[in-house]
Amino acid sequence: QVQLVESGGGLVQAGGSLRLSCAASTSIFSFNGMGWYRQAPGKQRELVATIRRIGSSIYADSVQGRFTISRDNFKNAVHLQMNSLEPEDTAVYYCYVDYKSTNFWGQGTQVTVSS
Repeated sequence: QVQLVESGGGLVQAGGSLRLSCAASTSIFSFNGMGWYRQAPGKQRELVATIRRIGSSIYADSVQGRFTISRDNFKNAVHLQMNSLEPEDTAVYYCYVDYKSTNFWGQGTQVTVSS
């Protein structure tokens, strides 16, 4: 089992920035990948960004150029820097890790962007 604790959500005006963090209970070197999904009301959960063990990252087209995913190997954490936020980014953001081909999820953190 992997425990994930998220932080950093909140309310921000359009054009603003937020930084999400996710701390894992297990060394991140044991993960095949880790990252963030989000789910807006009435919509399916979608991938926002992921970072592989080797360090490569993938972003959803809708956040490319505005969001940056990074990891802290010493703190076993992954971060999501979100800039130029838009109302369409409003959602619950979930941290996940791929550990031994099983996904583990955080509890979710709300991000609300006002226009």
